[in-house]
Amino acid sequence: MKKIRIFKTLLSSLLTGIIILSSSGCGSHKTETESKADKSSVSSNSTVVSKSESSIWYPSSYVAVNAESSEESSVKEAVYPSEWDDNGIFSPYYEKAYKMLREMSLDEKIGQMFYSSCPEKFGGDYARQYHLGGYVLFGSDFEDKSKDKVIENVSSYINSQKVPMTISVDEEGGTVTRIGAKKALSDHEFRSPRELYEEGGIELIKKDAEEKSKLLKSLGIDVNLAPVCDISVKESDFMYDRSLGQNAEITSEFVSAVTEISQNNGVSVTLKHFPGYGNNNDTHTGIAIDNRSYESFEKKDFLPFKAGIDAGAHLVMVSHNIVNCMDSTKPASLSADVHKILREELGFTGIIVTDDLTMDAIKQYSGQYTPAVAAVLAGNDMIAIGNTMLEESITSVREAVNSGVIDEKIIDHAVMRILAWKYSKNMM
Repeated sequence: MKKIRIFKTLLSSLLTGIIILSSSGCGSHKTETESKADKSSVSSNSTVVSKSESSIWYPSSYVAVNAESSEESSVKEAVYPSEWDDNGIFSPYYEKAYKMLREMSLDEKIGQMFYSSCPEKFGGDYARQYHLGGYVLFGSDFEDKSKDKVIENVSSYINSQKVPMTISVDEEGGTVTRIGAKKALSDHEFRSPRELYEEGGIELIKKDAEEKSKLLKSLGIDVNLAPVCDISVKESDFMYDRSLGQNAEITSEFVSAVTEISQNNGVSVTLKHFPGYGNNNDTHTGIAIDNRSYESFEKKDFLPFKAGIDAGAHLVMVSHNIVNCMDSTKPASLSADVHKILREELGFTGIIVTDDLTMDAIKQYSGQYTPAVAAVLAGNDMIAIGNTMLEESITSVREAVNSGVIDEKIIDHAVMRILAWKYSKNMM
């Protein structure tokens, strides 16, 4: 009897093992097609955890628990800081940008934040020496040059370093034009938005924007420091000749149209001069103080900027006006409060660039720091500056980082955004 019980126990164990092997598929024969199908199914519905963590396959619905509470946030944190994830216009390129950023030296990163004027000679060498983010070209840079020569020069600047430069001009039309006035480059001067609108409305402005952006792109110029979003209806205003000269609604329509057309042709636009120039004085020669209420900006001046932002504008230029209702102590270009309004109230996620920091209006308002350091602390991504002030400005920013005045994370965040912008333009 005892032997019989032992035999039954062994037989039961054997049968159980056979059932388990059969149900798991072990020992069964599969065709090559079936095997491939199984592997494909696993690939499409599973996530591989690295060998250092485990050799197990996990279904895609599996979420690892960690300090950030989800697998998604831990992966993002490993690529770039989660607080920088703004779902912005360049955010699809943040990962690529951050990876490049981590391979850059401090000098290379700081250089990317500067938009300098171009020296008369050796522009490529100069750009490479300071790792410049871009050049702003003026009329003198095109003087007596053929189209082929301009293309050659611009190409040498762009390709002078491992991170290509962006090349910009102020091609507003009318009183501010750099290329349209050169007969070797254009068969006619570009007229002001005001003239165009008075003759043919928004449709003529669209035609002008199409022609202008295609010309700039053909020369290798990828940024226009326009359109002017300022609302001015008085002939005595400094901005009167450069503005559209219409109300906020029509100006918004103009800004939106120019933004879409230009950027569809590969030329980034720059909305200027935030938060709105109004009837203020010329800050090239002195400070302008704006005493209007915040409500007036919300109801009027902000609207064209918001229209351009909603249309996907890549850059916004901040003016040197002191706007008392926002910050009564600093020019807008050096005010963290003004930059916060642009980011948080208007929702701008692109590149914020200063107006030219060599202007007289700025020098006496940067406090204990250089204008460049004050601009970085305020929240600017890029600093427009003449080459005569470039070296001292870059040095001051480097020293501010090394001394702890500027947290290097501020530099990193700005440069990640700049690099993502360049990736979005297929420059890299």
